[in-house]
Amino acid sequence: MANRVVEAAGGITYRWVHRAAPAEERPAGHGDDHAPDARRHQISTATRDALAHLELCMVHRPKYDDWSWPKGKLELHETHRHAAVREIGEETGLAVALGPTIGEVEYPLLAEGTRNRHSSKGKGTAKHVQYWMATIVNPSDPQARSNALGPVFPADSGEIDQIAWVSVRQARRQLSHPQDREILDQFVDRVEEGALHGGTIIIVRHGKAMARKLWNGTDSNRPITPKGAASAYALNRELACYEPAHLISSPWIRCKETLQGFSWLTDLPLIIAPELTEDAFAANPDSAWHVIRDEIARVTTSGTTSAICMHRPVIGGVFSHLRRLCPSKSLSRQLAGSSPYMPTGCAIALFIVPGPDGPAVIDIQRVTPLVY
Repeated sequence: MANRVVEAAGGITYRWVHRAAPAEERPAGHGDDHAPDARRHQISTATRDALAHLELCMVHRPKYDDWSWPKGKLELHETHRHAAVREIGEETGLAVALGPTIGEVEYPLLAEGTRNRHSSKGKGTAKHVQYWMATIVNPSDPQARSNALGPVFPADSGEIDQIAWVSVRQARRQLSHPQDREILDQFVDRVEEGALHGGTIIIVRHGKAMARKLWNGTDSNRPITPKGAASAYALNRELACYEPAHLISSPWIRCKETLQGFSWLTDLPLIIAPELTEDAFAANPDSAWHVIRDEIARVTTSGTTSAICMHRPVIGGVFSHLRRLCPSKSLSRQLAGSSPYMPTGCAIALFIVPGPDGPAVIDIQRVTPLVY
């Protein structure tokens, strides 16, 4: 095992092109057994057609004279997801939002840029990179996005001197490193799951609130503590990585306070849903699920993201419904079945795609802000 690991993050940014790819441009390895690096399993016709209408963004690093996916090291006080969005922005000039995770690689740091780098083994410093799918966003107010996400500065030309939009097949040929081609394979697997046509629901648990026994007011007016406020503040940068289009909250003060900062920074209205309170859940446990179900229909139709803040018992009830949308036990187990379901001031991002049997969850990410 490496003595030290340098953490990094990046992603595959894609865009649609409205043209039919000619035969020589169709993705290598998908029904093309003559391709030298062909993957030996079949994918659906729908996936093959989708890949034929995609272009992927690659970057060229003059220092190493290589083509790779945009990525970079985590800065101080930064999570992997934030680093992925920031690095893609710096290296490509694109504002992006994260989708499902793709995969991760690790290799010796001394092998950076070499054509034969392999997984890190033994002693020395390793570089560990996590990758996401990323879509281009065109924020109506770039300043509002910067307020929430933080500044993104263009990379120096000595670091990145070219970007290229290429087909999936061309990317496979042009990538300099085998591990980047493995990440491309995992991207294709996500496409096969339907990741190009889904939306995102972010379930937020409100920040740490004043203890009930120490609060003399009504439970609905019990506020978050300074620690809860710190979590809400730090969560702003994490939510910004997914570019929410809708913010929804229980009307109780501790939930509103958790999302109000992000609402103010982005100028997004905070939509109040009375069905998400603890009292409403106790009276009718299905009422909260109806709100979530409607949002799932909205995001999977529009391809957008909704962030929804609620209370511990309500989260438990919602999770019981969401588990039924998970096609595998490994995914459903990520939605805890016992209280407290998730820590205060944290969130879970679920990537949901439409399917013949209804919506399905294909990826779940825990969103934990950095609070000290």
